Amino acid sequence: MQTITKTPWQRLSYWLQLSFMPGLGPIKTQKLLAYFGSPERIVLAPRQELRQLLTEKNAAAIGSRSAQEKVHQQLQYTQAWYESSNAHHILTLESPLYPSRLKSLPDAPVVLYVIGDPLLLKEPQIAIVGSRRPTPSGCRIAKEFSEQLSRSGLIITSGMAMGIDAAAHQGTLSIYGGTIAVLGTGVDQIYPARHKDIYSLIAAHGALVSEFPLGTTPYAGNFPKRNRIISGLSLGVLVVEAALESGSLISARMAAEQGREVFAVPGSVINPLSKGCHKLIRDGAVLVESADDILLELAPQLQQQMHVPSHTSIEKPQTTDPLRLKIIESMGYEVISIDELSQLCGIACQELSVLLTEMELDGVIEATPGGFIRLG
Repeated sequence: MQTITKTPWQRLSYWLQLSFMPGLGPIKTQKLLAYFGSPERIVLAPRQELRQLLTEKNAAAIGSRSAQEKVHQQLQYTQAWYESSNAHHILTLESPLYPSRLKSLPDAPVVLYVIGDPLLLKEPQIAIVGSRRPTPSGCRIAKEFSEQLSRSGLIITSGMAMGIDAAAHQGTLSIYGGTIAVLGTGVDQIYPARHKDIYSLIAAHGALVSEFPLGTTPYAGNFPKRNRIISGLSLGVLVVEAALESGSLISARMAAEQGREVFAVPGSVINPLSKGCHKLIRDGAVLVESADDILLELAPQLQQQMHVPSHTSIEKPQTTDPLRLKIIESMGYEVISIDELSQLCGIACQELSVLLTEMELDGVIEATPGGFIRLG
């Protein structure tokens, strides 16, 4: 990782104190910055002056002794964390490392906490999001898109949630590509806990990012806020499997409002996790069947930033064996049990089991909890 000169703590402390003030969201904070001109002037401003710009409730909360003590404690904890590792970074709106695409938003975070490589945040990115309870087919699609787009030079951005998010991160990590996880907790918190390994890999080979103060634990209301950063960092958002009430549709809506491209993978009409994607497509999202569709759509924006090959699809192992071809043709593109496949192919289960094992080893199919699924 390239050596990065970290911002002096004294300069950061004013920005952090500003971000710790209770009741101030990004929009109110930016209004204060526009009026006062710097975080120092806001932090040092007399409370009566702040009362002229804020509600009485906000001004009173900021000036309370308990709030000031909490800010002081949080500042001490943050300083210890910041100085404990060269991989710990804090980006403010004035930092040259702060990503310009995110900075252009009216509700851009005042502070970003980063573990890993902050330079990735300025690279061209595509966000991949979707259901927390996807089908095996959905996970496979997310991984394949992630691998192919990563090979083309794009950074893969997601939220490290269960399901599609995790598959997207794993896809790019598997080929040593760059990936960013935007968290709905403090950047020092691992959530969900079972993603400890993914968290560690992203910290070492990508970037973990959050706007929330260190120590912030999971809270449902923070995840929609997190989603605006995922889309705000990216050129576009790809949705892979999403129910009609999915949080991924919130991400897609935010992306559209931010002027980002929205992509959706179509699916089976009987799969409830396809309904969200189909709604997005009806509402104007770009229907995509391969990474090439995304790269072609983004090509005008990418310009000379990266190389966009005319064909990026990963070739799947092919077979010319008549029996194997029969099995593949009978499988379709959804998970199928060995008993059902035996009936469709007219091959005894014992013989079919041997063939399926060979085909799995060859990378033609994949075993899943419900049976098997073809990979190409």
